Amino acid sequence: MEIKIINKSQHDLPNYETIASAGMDLRANLETPITLNPLERAIIKTGLFIELPIGYEAQVRPRSGLAAKKGITVLNSPGTVDADYRGEIGVILVNLSNQTFLVENGERIAQLVIAKHERATWVEVSELSETSRGEGGFGSTGNK
Repeated sequence: MEIKIINKSQHDLPNYETIASAGMDLRANLETPITLNPLERAIIKTGLFIELPIGYEAQVRPRSGLAAKKGITVLNSPGTVDADYRGEIGVILVNLSNQTFLVENGERIAQLVIAKHERATWVEVSELSETSRGEGGFGSTGNK
């Protein structure tokens, strides 16, 4: 699949690190580093602009290593870049640790996954089919 991209960053285009990778790393495109204090959030720009085909979205997801090692993750995860959006891709980073974190230019801050999606049509009915779970909500399928 080919996707049109404009790269106004100082960095190479995102790429798949291995043949089986689902996501491509997004890098911070900053003139000056940004400090994220504990529980602080910021939109970090990437310098990337894309044109997705209709029926696809780009999902902005956390990097597991950054989350596990530093407590840095992506809010509204996964963030969605819609096919009709033409603005710069930004990443909403949050610091969930108890230490400050410095976001530097070129830092790998998130990953981007291209995903196909469907459009649904609602069909209003008066009842839904029965299942063994029924109306059981959060935690209703057990603890282990």
